[in-house]
Formats: sequence, structure tokens, C-alpha cells
Amino acid sequence: MKIFSEELVAKTAEELHITDISNATIGEVLILAQTLEQRTGIPFIRMDQGSPGLPANMIGRQAEKDAIDRGVGQHYPAAAGIPELKNATEKFIKAFLNLDIPAACCLPTTGSVAASFGSFVITTQLDPKKNKVLFIDPGFPIQKSQLRIIGADWEEFDIHDHRGDRLQAKLEPILAKGDIAAIVYSNPNNPAWICLEEDELKTIGQLATKYDVIVLEDLAYFCMDYRRQLGHPFEPPYPPTVARYTDNYILMLSSSKIFSYAGQRAAVACVSPKLFDRQYPTLAERYHDAGHFGTTFIASVMYMITSGVTHSTQFGMAAMYEAAVKGEIDFVEDTREYQIRAKRMLDIFKKHGFTMPYDADPTEGSVEGGFFFTLSYPGMTGGELMKELLHYGVSAISLSTTGSDQQGIRGCTSRMREELYPILDERMKAFKNDH
Repeated sequence: MKIFSEELVAKTAEELHITDISNATIGEVLILAQTLEQRTGIPFIRMDQGSPGLPANMIGRQAEKDAIDRGVGQHYPAAAGIPELKNATEKFIKAFLNLDIPAACCLPTTGSVAASFGSFVITTQLDPKKNKVLFIDPGFPIQKSQLRIIGADWEEFDIHDHRGDRLQAKLEPILAKGDIAAIVYSNPNNPAWICLEEDELKTIGQLATKYDVIVLEDLAYFCMDYRRQLGHPFEPPYPPTVARYTDNYILMLSSSKIFSYAGQRAAVACVSPKLFDRQYPTLAERYHDAGHFGTTFIASVMYMITSGVTHSTQFGMAAMYEAAVKGEIDFVEDTREYQIRAKRMLDIFKKHGFTMPYDADPTEGSVEGGFFFTLSYPGMTGGELMKELLHYGVSAISLSTTGSDQQGIRGCTSRMREELYPILDERMKAFKNDH
């Protein structure tokens, strides 16, 4: 039996100017669920927005307070970022990725959203013939909205049927056309929680070098592949990264999930040293500067977007990076609660007839879920499933909005609470009985 009637959901959506619930954006689903909750007093199982559900790291919070008390709030931060954060980032990358990226190449940004936006701007301006971004989907819908803003085009393909040895046959013909400026993906993946593996990243990196394409690797969920013992400073195994296989990369490291620091909008764009120092005549002509990639990226692109990252927040992020390198923060264990939640939620869904459209990696095996997971239900498209679940008090987003060709939804564990598990079980039992 449905908790929210079709009439109530349809009327509420109409009042909120949501024209097509089946293809609703994250923001539209969020406000629809919130409004239905407020009007009825009935709680939703909120699986829509990926906002952290754990307390912000205390070391970062205290470092910010101390910085404010020292008076940093009265000064603009340096456009390239404060030395403390840049140096801490260099050490963090060495400790947890075993990569050497100099501090000068590490640019603080207001979240990975700003990092990708600025990266899209500059990478699509390097070569007049290369004006497109290639999305290895499923992915973060906002990034395509960013390309709409700057007027850049894109291509995309769903990785689902092109894993492992099949990836090169799909990827190379796209790059060979000569109009792709950059490739973007997240690893672990939002929304599917699959993880591109070393051989796949080697393929991407080698082809990026061959066709002179820049790879934008979004590491928002850094080391959160809980199947492996990641996150021990200066100790293997290290997370897979394309940076081992090409010099054409920008890594985006966010504090939002690994330190639950989302409200402070702090991330770092880490540019390959060789890319950082490349000269591009097109940049020199456009910006009337030397055409130096790193300088243009910092001073003529990112500074124009955000004017720098909040001064105190940079000190907070620097302190967390330093503490992690020293072993004083185990950010993987701190976030493992998401893995526990995912297992409990997936056990309930699977018991009631749901399956996972993205369920395994080529060699690492079963995708267990963490911050995100995917679900499908027999006989339903993703849009139909997302819309139908709203009537049972469960909010999610359709995979179709993420560039996926698979029929299903993305679920998020961040808002799950202990008292909601029996409610979820009861509602999915009703869903199964009705379908």
C-alpha cells in the first residue's frame, strides 16, 4: 500500500514546477521529498542528495577556529592558495598515492565543483580543434551543466559494457577523431560505486598521451573502496590513479566526504608537473600572458571564478592533511560507516526483489556499495522506479540523469539512521507486494 497517494505527489510536484518527476534532477527530488515530509509529517528514506551524514572532522574545525582567532579573516588568501595547504597537499599525495606532485602544482578550490568548472574552461581553450569533453559515465550531472554554461560540447558513454580489455576498443575511436580536449570520470564512481582498475586507467592514460587529451580524475571519494586496505600513509596498496600512466592529468581531491567537511567547500586541484609547466600559444593569445598552463589556470581562470578559497578553511584542510599523513586521522575508518549502511540497506532491497545494475568490477569483484549504490527492479525503467518509490516514502535519482544506459536508480547512504531500517524494510515489503 502506498504511503503517499499519486494525487498528492502529482499535485505537490506541479506546485513546485517539476514538469517530469521521472527525469527530475537531484535538487527537484530533494525539494519534493522535503515538501511531502513537511506536509504529512511522514519521514522519507532520503537517498537523493549526497550530503555527508557524519560529523565534520574535529582537527579541521579546531584549526579553522585558531586561524580565525589569529586574524586571517581580515586578509585575502593568496590566489594560488596558502603555503600551509599547498605543502600539506604535496605530502598527502605522496603518503596516500605515492605520487610526487610539487606544492606549486596544488591549487585549492572551493570544492571539486569549482575545480572541474575551471578545468573545463581551460582545457577546452588549449587547442581550437579540441572543444569537447568526454564523460566516462555514469557521472556527476552537474558537470554537464557546467559545460552548458561555458558553451562547450561533450560526448559520453556508459562504462557498464566496456570494462577491462573492452575499454580501449570503445575509447580510442572517440579520441582518434581529434576533437576531445579532456576526459572526466570519478573513482570510486558517483553514482555506481564501481572502481576503475589499474589496467583500465593505464589504457586511459596511454590514450590520453597518444592523443594529447587531459584527464580530469575526480577523487571525491578518495580511498573509500572499502574492499581494500587503503588509507595507510606511505604503505601500499595505494588507490589506482591515471597519474601513473600519463603526464596529462588534473586530480581533484575534495574534503567533503573523506573528512565530512562539505559545508566548507574545500578541495584541491593537483596538476601534473609537466602539464603545469606547458606553454600554450592559444592561452597566451587569449589571456595576454605567457601561455603558461599553471599560471593561467590559477590567475586567469580559477581566481576569476572564486577569488580564492576561504582563508580559514584552507588552514582547516591543511591541518587534516597533516594529521592524516602523521597517522593521527584514519579517514578511511572514519567513513566506514557508509559501507555498513550500504550493506544493511542493500540486504533489505535485495530481499524484496531489487538487483544492482552495477554490481562488479573486472578483477576486484562484487561492488559492495559505500556512500552510493545502484538499484533496479524487474520491468521498470529508472524513471518509473524513482517515481514509484516516492509513493512509498523513498527518494532517489534516476540513473538516466547521470549518463547511464542502465535502468535503475542511485541510492545514497549518508542520511540513513538506525530507526529507519525497519521502516525501509516495511515499505519495501509493501512495494514488493504491490508489484
